[in-house]
Order: sequence, then C-alpha cells, then structure tokens
Amino acid sequence: MARWRDTKNNRSKNKEAAPIKKQKVQMESSSLSSRLRAFLTDTFLITTPIFYIVIYLIMGSGEEFSENRLKGWGIILIAHLLLIIFFWFVKNQTPGLKAYQLKIVDAGSKNRISLIQSLIRYVATLFAVVSFFLLFLAFFRKDKKTFQDLVSNTIIVPE
Repeated sequence: MARWRDTKNNRSKNKEAAPIKKQKVQMESSSLSSRLRAFLTDTFLITTPIFYIVIYLIMGSGEEFSENRLKGWGIILIAHLLLIIFFWFVKNQTPGLKAYQLKIVDAGSKNRISLIQSLIRYVATLFAVVSFFLLFLAFFRKDKKTFQDLVSNTIIVPE
C-alpha cells in the first residue's frame, strides 16, 4: 500500500534514475474573442472621439469634411497613429487591452515591443482591415496569430 501512496504522491525511491523532461515554456496567445472585444473597445474609446474632434472642431462641419476628405482622413490617421503607438510602446496596452487584462509583447523575448515593431504593427493592422481577407487569417492558423502579429513579430497575451 505504501508503494501505491508513493506513486500517487509522485514520490519514488529512485529519483535520480527517472529522466527529467524539460518543457518548453511558451506564452499562449489570448483568445480571438477577447482580442476582438478589446479592438472594439478601442474603436469606441479612441477612434470615435478623434472622428468627432476632426469633423466638428478642426474641419468645422460634416460638409467641410466631405469636401476635404483627404485632409480629414489624414488628420484622423495621424492622430490615431500617435495615440495607438504611444499606448503600445509606452504602456504595452491600449485602454481596450487593459479592460480585458491583455498586453502586447514581443513574440520572441516576451518583453516590451520596440517602436519599430509598433509602427509595423499599426501599418499591418490598417492593411489587414482594408484587405478584408487578412482579417480572417487567425481562424485558419493553429496558433491563432493574426496578420499583424506575424508581420511585426508581436503577440497579445493575458497579463
């Protein structure tokens, strides 16, 4: 009976003889649903106020915005780029990522991402949104990495 109890409690007389298995520690990516909810939260908390500020305070009205769309969208994208890059690079998370206890890290070292990585990720995200097909890339991959994760070598993980 003692032998069964030792085996059950993971104790053995011959501990040196048992091979020790090394497990590769790999950070799992967060779920696609939590990343989508964080993205939608960021859209409402960051992007929507930028739209209203540019359209009504900077451009003056919706008519003025529709006449100068290139200028309006340029201002919106530059303001959005600066805010998102600030959050990714300085804080490791946007307000949406923080709300769902997620953070963005380097896929290799699991540390803070660089400024270049955050710029590449931002451009890749815009490209993925515009080229509709790339949005669904994560559903076809086993590791659930998105296009922007692959291009910028970043990953969104739980805190």
